[in-house]
Amino acid sequence: MGLVITAIIWGTGFIGTQLALDGGFTPIQILTIRFFIAALLLNIIFFKQVKKYIDNKSIISGVILGIFLFIAFELQTVGLVYTTPSKNAFITAANVVIVPFIGYLIYRRKIDKWGLISSIVAIIGIGILSLEKDFSINLGDFLTLLGSIGFAFHIFYTSEFAKKYNPLVLTAIQFSVAFILSFIVQVITKEVSISVGPIAYLGVIYLGIFSTTIGFFLQTICQKRVSETKTAIILSTESLFGTIFSVIIFNELVTVKLVIGCLLIFSAIIVSETKLSFLKNKKDVERTKNISAIKEDENINLS
Repeated sequence: MGLVITAIIWGTGFIGTQLALDGGFTPIQILTIRFFIAALLLNIIFFKQVKKYIDNKSIISGVILGIFLFIAFELQTVGLVYTTPSKNAFITAANVVIVPFIGYLIYRRKIDKWGLISSIVAIIGIGILSLEKDFSINLGDFLTLLGSIGFAFHIFYTSEFAKKYNPLVLTAIQFSVAFILSFIVQVITKEVSISVGPIAYLGVIYLGIFSTTIGFFLQTICQKRVSETKTAIILSTESLFGTIFSVIIFNELVTVKLVIGCLLIFSAIIVSETKLSFLKNKKDVERTKNISAIKEDENINLS
């Protein structure tokens, strides 16, 4: 339930980002402010707990998560400048089929056939959603896809680290690292000066408090009990919520291409996990029936 709530919050986050961009913030300014708010809130509110459980290994783990978080959000936010919120949401959700391959490459964890099939379906969906008539890809869609890979690494390593270290420490450190990296890039690109409207501040404050602080804290806590693959499946539904809110709030045009591409990606997301569970349950039922039939025949023969 915590991950579902996180997905809903993140789904509305695409709208917050769009409001901040339309209001005048640059992508890197949005990231700096949202991570500053999140780092400040967590480190102040949970200062005693963070101080109690922090150690060198948790610091290193938090830094790794912060780097992946910054890279993923930077690519996703810049991508949103050149594409629509709904496409941005669904392409980001493709991280769900990337997570199992990370496990295979790093730890040689087995990839099931349904995971492979769902990956192919997701790639086709992304192609339909993103490729133009001449088979070129929009810059925003390409950057969003790279960001999706970054989120896949973040989800994977969050699952690995959340089982070993305190979630509060990991979350506080990764936000602090992401803020520092964002601020450094902001200074380098000379985007320190801010001149925006009220609607932009509303969007970025929402991102800082809800999408970042509450959303990622919930994710880190819940991943202590849920595997990285199931986490990716549940969190991927943010794309559905993102598209719904985008259509309602921004009156985004719903095209046949958009619907087909989104349906394929969403189907791949669902199949990569639920199909396996369905087949397993079906086999268990059949096996139980066969065992019952054999026992019944044995009883008849004994009689």
